[in-house]
Amino acid sequence: MENMDKIMEQIHSYGIVPVVVLNDAKDAVPLAKALCEGGLPCAEVTFRTDAAEESIRQMTAAYPDMFVGAGTVLTIEQVDRAVAAGAKFIVAPGFDPEIVDYCLEKDIPVFPGTITPSEVAQAVKRGLKVLKFFPAEQFGGIATIKALCAPYTTVKFMPTGGINAKNITSYLESDKILACGGSWMVKGDLVKAGEFDKITELVKEAVAVVKSVRG
Repeated sequence: MENMDKIMEQIHSYGIVPVVVLNDAKDAVPLAKALCEGGLPCAEVTFRTDAAEESIRQMTAAYPDMFVGAGTVLTIEQVDRAVAAGAKFIVAPGFDPEIVDYCLEKDIPVFPGTITPSEVAQAVKRGLKVLKFFPAEQFGGIATIKALCAPYTTVKFMPTGGINAKNITSYLESDKILACGGSWMVKGDLVKAGEFDKITELVKEAVAVVKSVRG
């Protein structure tokens, strides 16, 4: 999947994928602007809210080069809606064979959630190279990821869940991490309050951490 390889390279270059929950689509473009100005033109917009689809549409329309994906995708119907809205990749919280196989068939970059060796094995069998690891901190964090990578040497992970400015370094130092998903720089209360300048500053700080680790 040439498309998947390009997405992986781009996401690796960012090191962090901001995980965004938007309750009102009016915040989509200001948030996209804050992310881009902070140095992270990338976002995983979760399908947990009714505003997700329209938010992705507005973000990708305003910033066509921004890497906007859809997260918390639970159905094939959501895959179709997200892609139609402009999502460049799909992220699922768990390993749903139906969703994964559908995305692979349609050449849609997909990062399914995995926790166990059995789930990783199913992903490897399908040729996937990058997997979501969720919820990361609750399931042993970087130590568990390294243990999984011992037998499954061909995969890398995008851990999400409990990752923040204090512990992200331990993840980024591993060559088994493509990037980390995190919401600490795009917290819902900041978005709701319209504090997009604050978000830009937090994004800049996060980018600085990535550069300090990866150069």
